[in-house]
Amino acid sequence: MPEQPIEDDPGGRAWPDGPANSGRPWADQPAESWSGQPADERFVGPVTYAAAVPPTQTRAGFFARLAARAPSWSGPVAIAACFAGVASWVLISDPTDSTATDPPSCLVKLTTGLDCPGCGGTRAFYYLLHGNLPQAVRHHAMAVLAAPLLVWLYIAWSVRKVTGRRLPVPQLGGRAAVAFLAAWAVFWVARNIPVEPFTALYV
Repeated sequence: MPEQPIEDDPGGRAWPDGPANSGRPWADQPAESWSGQPADERFVGPVTYAAAVPPTQTRAGFFARLAARAPSWSGPVAIAACFAGVASWVLISDPTDSTATDPPSCLVKLTTGLDCPGCGGTRAFYYLLHGNLPQAVRHHAMAVLAAPLLVWLYIAWSVRKVTGRRLPVPQLGGRAAVAFLAAWAVFWVARNIPVEPFTALYV
């Protein structure tokens, strides 16, 4: 009768007369010395299985490798192409004569009649592209205020990516962000006050 594995060894790797009793690792002894069967050269030890990689990690790794192989100028060019596409759409669509029901519609203004925090931003962008600064400020002063900073940050980032040169950029901390958001909230409330001179800000 062939010998049976020890009860506390579910894998059946330790046998009564095998390496478990000899004091040597079972992989150091030939299989016929403890199993009674000829050694199989294909058997090299315990089988291990690699952990399954989630699909999200696989996709993230693919995009990371793609970004690493892309030339340094590809990022700035891609953003510039997106900006050119949006600017072209704004110039062609002419949002200055649009209403709340025209695309892109504003759900807040459509349901309440009030300007949302972003209302007038597309029209302000349209007037900026035409060089009409007063009308751009009237339609969305906060967007016009943030535009020069955003443009400069893009230029500094693009120069650093392409040439490695670092341009000076303003160091804005959390307080500056909170102050800007607070000013934006005040602007949003003020433009919805139905009293002169606040009605001039309503779009």
